[in-house]
Amino acid sequence: MTLPHCAQASPYEVDLQEGQKIFWCTCGLSDSQPFCDGQHKGTGLKSLCYTADATKKVWLCGCKQTKTPPFCDGSHEDIES
Repeated sequence: MTLPHCAQASPYEVDLQEGQKIFWCTCGLSDSQPFCDGQHKGTGLKSLCYTADATKKVWLCGCKQTKTPPFCDGSHEDIES
């Protein structure tokens, strides 16, 4: 597998705390979306580590096509149309 699977054609709303470290799923196969659970093994993809710079609500990409990982940039609109 070289291209990620679209887990959801919309973003995931997540509340993060300053300093919180997350591992965002890049393959789209994780059962704990949008977070990695290791299902990428053997796909050639790996999770993306992100540390929150502030306490805030964010929208993490669900379609896995974002150009600004791990954040949604609207790329899912191309999938939905």
